[in-house]
Amino acid sequence: MMRDITLGQYYPVQSPVHKLDPRTKLFGTLVLIVALFVADNVYCYGAAALFLFGIIAASKVPVGHIVKGLKPVLFLLVFSAAFNLFLTPGEELVHFWIFTITKEGLVRAGMMAVRLTFLVMGTSLLTFTTTPNQLTDGLERSLRFLNVVHVPVHEIAMIMSIALRFIPILVEETDKIMKAQMARGADFETGGLIKKAKAMIPLLVPLFISAFRRASDLALAMEARCYHGGEGRTKMKPLKYRTADRLAYLILLAFPTGVVLLRVLL
Repeated sequence: MMRDITLGQYYPVQSPVHKLDPRTKLFGTLVLIVALFVADNVYCYGAAALFLFGIIAASKVPVGHIVKGLKPVLFLLVFSAAFNLFLTPGEELVHFWIFTITKEGLVRAGMMAVRLTFLVMGTSLLTFTTTPNQLTDGLERSLRFLNVVHVPVHEIAMIMSIALRFIPILVEETDKIMKAQMARGADFETGGLIKKAKAMIPLLVPLFISAFRRASDLALAMEARCYHGGEGRTKMKPLKYRTADRLAYLILLAFPTGVVLLRVLL
């Protein structure tokens, strides 16, 4: 399961999506999220599927890598779909015991599952095609207008970048600790909920110690390099929009417009 967490991982390959400005990709992710919440019929979700899988094809990231990121949130997908399936009033299709499945509930459950699936795939694609440094620079430049109201944009972007960097590191560390504890006879699979919770203690203690040690080492390294925030800092590679980014913005603006038209007309 730990190996299935894809958030924060970067897939190095040469593709048109990788070469886009990080601000363009952040805007594209935001557009996808908004469009998915606006969509309310099959045609809208069909347009979203074409949009998302078109970008995946252009990114040259294997679909299997992106789909693998759905495994950690599979319980959330099933729970959300079941919640809508059994608790949505409407035309009754099936009734057993205290549960009733309605036509409207079936449609809403399917749409909710597709929506969450596309959300996870879209955000995974963002981290697959953008390095943490690029994400930091893109967030900082995109939110720079908040500096007017004294919001520490650079520090917030730096925190998010460090968190994304630490996710794959901590996942790998967790996997190593689990294997070491299983070699000593620990059992993380069998037993009830309480037993499984107790079995996690030998895993969590060394994991927290390792995380705090890494955080301390990072803080010392930043102090040794005289890091004092974003004030007065310059960029080795300043962000600059290219022709491909302008074309991408046109596509990103056309996509939600099309979704809204599909919702209104169909």
